[in-house]
This record gives sequence, structure tokens and C-alpha cells, in this order.
Amino acid sequence: MCNLYRMTKNVTEVANWFAAVNAAQGANFADEVYPGYPGLVVAEGAVRAMTWGFPLAMTGAKGQQLKPRPVNNARTDKLESPFWRDAFAHRRCLIPLTAWAEAEGPKGRMTRTWLSLEGGSPPEQPLFAVAGLWRPTAEWGAAYAMVMTDTAGCAAEAVHSRMPVVLTSEDQARWLDGSPQEAMSLCRAWQGPLVIDRTPDPWAKGAATPQQPGLF
Repeated sequence: MCNLYRMTKNVTEVANWFAAVNAAQGANFADEVYPGYPGLVVAEGAVRAMTWGFPLAMTGAKGQQLKPRPVNNARTDKLESPFWRDAFAHRRCLIPLTAWAEAEGPKGRMTRTWLSLEGGSPPEQPLFAVAGLWRPTAEWGAAYAMVMTDTAGCAAEAVHSRMPVVLTSEDQARWLDGSPQEAMSLCRAWQGPLVIDRTPDPWAKGAATPQQPGLF
């Protein structure tokens, strides 16, 4: 599952790329996005800054209220579950990125492997979009999650069993405005070429995730 992605384009570039209104001027976000931190999405015709992860209420062993956990990945086979159903039916979005990362290697020594579309080299990978959901929350304001699908038959299968749903430019409007059935038909592994960049960088390098992320 994806708990880190890279987005190296600025807000104006994103707005121009998707022909969207720039509603995120002045927003602060890093080139590397972690669960529980802000990132950019395209929703309702505008580029907006939102928190990555739907808040999941947590309670302690004695019933005390704990800080919510950001559930940042939505499994395609769970999109009709109560946690995701309303957002999937009514609030789908595009998540712009230039690469996503997966952890590889033995526990305690995992390294970062970056996956991106062909057309450039780090840090100048081409901008593309993956499928997302969003909703308003009382805890963090607007929040979004990334839709994940099985990697069977895709180049990403060599890295992880799941990957983000990558959308072609032709499929982006169908994801945003199509029926839930049409949107579900797009939830498949990417069949185009991928650039897989296995680095020696420790997985935890620079990580600043405030809560344990999740896949639901």
C-alpha cells in the first residue's frame, strides 16, 4: 500500500495541467507527502489542499478517546463498505503526483522504491493522476484517500501486491463524474510501462507521520 508519494509540481502547474481553478494558493505542502499531512487534489473543478487520510476514531484500553488515525488508502473491494460508500458515490477526486513509493527489504532495513510513469527522470517525472475520494471532516477539514487496486499482471507486481489506481487523461472525467459502476470499472492495475527506481534510501528517512496510517 502507498504511505508516501512525491508531487514535485507547483499549484499553478497542477491547475493548468488539469484545467482546474486554483483554489490552493498559499497552501503549504511538501514534495513528499505522508499520511496525516496536506497534499493537493482536484475536486469539483478546483485544485484544493486537503489532509491525506480519512480520520478513524480510536479508543484506548480503558475506553479513553485517542487521536484519530488517518486511513489513507481505500481498497477497491471495500469501496461499497460503510466507511467509503458515500464518498465513492458522491465525492471522487483526482490526486496529482509524480511518483509513489513502496517499502522493500527485510524488516528494520527497508528501503524506498519509487514507481512512476515513463517520460522523465527524478525529480522531473511527468505529472499524472490517481483515483481518490474525499469528504469534509470535523477533525481535519477536507480529507482525501487514495484508491488502491491489485497489481496482478502489472509491472508493479514485482514491488507490491497493491498499487494506486492510475487514470489516463481519457478516464479522469469518468472517474469524477461517472456512475459508481463506471468508476468501479476503472479500478484496475496499470497496464502501461512503469519506471521502477529501487534506491538505497532508508524507508523511514525523513518520515514524519504523526499517526499510524492505514488501508481500509
